[in-house]
Amino acid sequence: MRPSAAAGRSGAVMRAAAVGLVLVGVALAPPLAAALRPLRERVASAGASSSAGSWGDEHAFFKRDDNDIGPYSWNITGTYKGSWAFAGATNGSSRFLEFVKSKGDSVLELLSTPTKISGVHYVQGSITFHDVIDNAHDHGVAQIRLEGVYIWPFRQLRMVANNGADGEPLQEEDYFLSNPYHLLRIFSSQVFQESSEEKNRRKNSLTYDMEKHCNTEIAAKVVRVSSNPNDGEHEKYRLEGLMESPAVDDDGECFSPILLNATSLNVEVYYNKAVNYTLMVTFISFLQVLLLIRQMEHSNTQSGAAKVSILMIGQQAIMDAYLCLLHLTAGILVESLFNAFATAAFFKFVVFSIFEMRYLLAIWKASRPLNSEGWEIMRRELSVLYSRFYGILLGGILLMYELHNFLRPLLLLMYSFWVPQIVTNVIKDTRKPLHPQYILGMTVTRLAIPLYIFGCPSNFMRIEPDKKWCIAVTAFMGIQAAVLLLQHYLGSRCFIPRQILPEKYCYHRKVEDSTNQPIDCVICMTTIDLTQRTSEYMVAPCEHIFHSGCLQRWMDIKMECPTCRRSLPPA
Repeated sequence: MRPSAAAGRSGAVMRAAAVGLVLVGVALAPPLAAALRPLRERVASAGASSSAGSWGDEHAFFKRDDNDIGPYSWNITGTYKGSWAFAGATNGSSRFLEFVKSKGDSVLELLSTPTKISGVHYVQGSITFHDVIDNAHDHGVAQIRLEGVYIWPFRQLRMVANNGADGEPLQEEDYFLSNPYHLLRIFSSQVFQESSEEKNRRKNSLTYDMEKHCNTEIAAKVVRVSSNPNDGEHEKYRLEGLMESPAVDDDGECFSPILLNATSLNVEVYYNKAVNYTLMVTFISFLQVLLLIRQMEHSNTQSGAAKVSILMIGQQAIMDAYLCLLHLTAGILVESLFNAFATAAFFKFVVFSIFEMRYLLAIWKASRPLNSEGWEIMRRELSVLYSRFYGILLGGILLMYELHNFLRPLLLLMYSFWVPQIVTNVIKDTRKPLHPQYILGMTVTRLAIPLYIFGCPSNFMRIEPDKKWCIAVTAFMGIQAAVLLLQHYLGSRCFIPRQILPEKYCYHRKVEDSTNQPIDCVICMTTIDLTQRTSEYMVAPCEHIFHSGCLQRWMDIKMECPTCRRSLPPA
């Protein structure tokens, strides 16, 4: 340990011991009434209690054996989530916070450290209030750093505001840097920033100058909560208390007294949520591999692969690459969850690096003209393809870093990966380039992760649900999938008005047979009856005639005339 850190911790212990001696008498007062009284009143009553002889009783208690901890040795270190509400009829704030509601949500993060005084623990932490208003009158959060003592024989917690202005190292930081609940909250808030206003609210909400204007005091009682069978051996605690903030110059209160009620979170349940999420991502990746295999079989010919948009597959590959990097970063950040997140990252890596990149290469080869180019030219073009892909991948990371305040609109833009295929179908008038199972399966599996992050109210990332954004992205993806299915069953240009469509070559045109000689289809080697309806045969621009079914199946493989190898227009 560094000398400065050791000195800081030693000073913290000595400060906790002094405060503990002052507050020991408070613990002997009537529990409920004392728990809700301001600290300055309790300190005054502590002197009277000491003159009455209560110090002798406490001295006898402190002489107990340290090993005889009994049922009182409750470790309150952890994260507590609950609610806050104003205690009286007058609600509001004059100096510190402006509350938009009379109640809201709160999160406490505490670190309890034993001191040399038996029964007294030094506590550091922070409390975060939701549903408040900052200086810009926007909904946001407010956070206050706290420190104090926890007298565990009497289950009393006393804390005051601490802005860390003395420069001493806070043990709280060490706990926060090892708490997965806190770490993933930081990670998700950095990755999924809502807007610049949200960032400013979080920055301005840290009340580092709290002590200059207000003496924030918290008095709470710790109660053990009966554990559920799912909690295992984890002990759950509930904090019930009062938060007051008299002004420094005693000319009123900074804000009305607030009642606090919070229950500790089970880290094992939090781990289980994270593991279940990674299992979901792994299962989704496996389904996407199956869908990609099904689509590659559907377009296993050169003509079939040329119908697929290379931008559509490339955009999905970039999305999977980003998801791989995000899960790998989360696994490195939270060491205890590395195996779970690394597994999800590995499957995403398999999806984009093996299957999607292979399909990308197949589409690129199918779209190139067949000529006698040398290997050097092909290698150069292939290098350009990979350079563009990884350049866009890295450039997208820099772009999202610079525009992280607009990340949600960027996510909507990324989830428009069906649009290039829709446009390609209209331009080339292609027939059934994508399998319907691939369209529906990819749409559903791609929506699973964003709907969990922004739609699940109890997601492990501690991100507030955004129902409007979830509805928007679901509707956006649903419209794209519906258009692709319409193009599959009704034609690529079914929703385009006929007036603006370019002229299309008509394969079903009448042919005058002046020679009266039978014409054979070179595909099936059978005679074509030209006296039948024109829908039974097709005439190529080069005047070669084939059965309709024969030429359509041939065009699914090659877009060239079977007789003269001339290029054929779309049917």
